[in-house]
Amino acid sequence: MAERFVIPSDGTGLVAERWQGGTPVAVLLHEGVSDRRGWREVAAVLAPTTTVVAYDRRGFGETPPSPGKFSHTDDALAVLDHVTDGPAWLVGASAGGMIALDTALSAPERVAGLVLLGSAVSGAPAPDLDEHSQRFDVLLDRAYETGDAAEINRLETWLWLDGPAQPEDRVTGQARTLALDMNAIVIANRTAEATGGSGADAWNRLAEVRVPVTVACGELDAPFVIDRNRQLAHRLPNATFQILPGMAHQPYLEHPDQVAHVIAQAIAGAQTEPVPDTASGQKLIPVDDLPQ
Repeated sequence: MAERFVIPSDGTGLVAERWQGGTPVAVLLHEGVSDRRGWREVAAVLAPTTTVVAYDRRGFGETPPSPGKFSHTDDALAVLDHVTDGPAWLVGASAGGMIALDTALSAPERVAGLVLLGSAVSGAPAPDLDEHSQRFDVLLDRAYETGDAAEINRLETWLWLDGPAQPEDRVTGQARTLALDMNAIVIANRTAEATGGSGADAWNRLAEVRVPVTVACGELDAPFVIDRNRQLAHRLPNATFQILPGMAHQPYLEHPDQVAHVIAQAIAGAQTEPVPDTASGQKLIPVDDLPQ
């Protein structure tokens, strides 16, 4: 059973959940179209052996938007201070991955390792969009201009849950219902993803990240996300890159058991000698084989 609690941080309370288990502690950082609920099934798989914490950032889930200036990195450190005395693993999806990287640069002594899923990176160059991603870019611009919240939610869920080159409703059932519900809160709060940035410029400081890092990406994700994460893994000193077959940008909703396996494998240190993992179906690629 998960324990719900609130973590004070710079004038607000970050709503969090904890699944009690063994050591170490893993803190799960959600992406920009979701909240802590997206991690629940992953956490339930990890909890028997690992203590897992997930929290709602400002303007997501149950945590209200912040009226003043704040830093997501400072909030992440407040969470770490609240839940553990030692270093913890940070697991970040998309924008959550960016916060994990920025936190590792800001306070390296607090971070034992990273798992990054389709990660954004502060300071990364603007991407070149493929034709499918460009189509969504145009449609979303139009929906935002007209203020059509339902259409924004429909398009963003199609883009990130199904994948930009995939048919709408490729993913159905509880995963889609939850994705739509989580993103509806983000849209209603008008939460801007750029708000709360740390200014860490992680892309140009990746050599400073000395902890072990597992970078993973769904094979149905936007091509620019896959390319950025391949480059990210290559530029990090101690990283492994994995492709998650048949999944897009929200693999923790599609196959939480496989995502939990990736995290557990990273924590156990298995990424030091990447080999094919026939049990989970992931393709593990040595960093030396990645493009420069």
